[in-house]
Amino acid sequence: MKKIVNKKICLVTVLFAVQVMFAVAQNADSIIDKARNRIESDTVSTQSRMVLTDKKGGTTERKINQYSKDDKDGNSRIIIEFLQPKTIAGTRFLTISKKNADDDRWIFLRELGKVRRVASSEGSNSFMGTDLSFDDISSTDREASEDTNTLLREEKLNGNDCYVIQSVAKDASYQYSKAIQWVDKSSNIIWKMEMYDKKGSLLKRFEVKKVEDKQGRLTPMESIMTTIPDNTSTTIYVDKIKYDDPVPEGAFTPKYLETGKP
Repeated sequence: MKKIVNKKICLVTVLFAVQVMFAVAQNADSIIDKARNRIESDTVSTQSRMVLTDKKGGTTERKINQYSKDDKDGNSRIIIEFLQPKTIAGTRFLTISKKNADDDRWIFLRELGKVRRVASSEGSNSFMGTDLSFDDISSTDREASEDTNTLLREEKLNGNDCYVIQSVAKDASYQYSKAIQWVDKSSNIIWKMEMYDKKGSLLKRFEVKKVEDKQGRLTPMESIMTTIPDNTSTTIYVDKIKYDDPVPEGAFTPKYLETGKP
């Protein structure tokens, strides 16, 4: 009888451990989901400066307008238009992040004079010479279900109490093998993210440096993406931002990329 009781105790222990692991996994998914969907707004319109710093410390600056708006099916749409410098002014990029499908991406390069579709295989390519890739542009809309999320620990980062979440990509074709994110417990802001390449080496680091209240929403106003092996970085300064400002539906089409008219 004693052996049977022990077996039952062992079985209960195993089941309890499985339940705990499942609960932790669910909690990690929930944390990531809240972080990526923490700002509620019909539209977001921004004017920003991108300061590119090369390995020698030299800098170049780009000025962009960006608009985002979900479609009727809940797909996230982002359009980016370069205003300066003159050499790339008029370049426009459109990405539509689809649920359970590859993103649709198009780019209009002024020197080519036509709209070109960006293949999913180009997701890891640099976006207009910056430290951001095409995948990085739409990473904030990445579904929590696309990764295996694990709560590693809880710790302070720059005085903020954070959850530290590891996200391992389920799709082997995704450019990063995993990402580690520091999520603020109270505000759900992702203060820092480390992205690792296929060999498990740290490739990029994203950090939010400044946050301000804009229209009742805590908004990152300064952030930086650093490419570790190259020792280069791209700092993004948000100069203007408006939530819920009307954006024409026609702006989120390949036709607009070419004409600049919705």
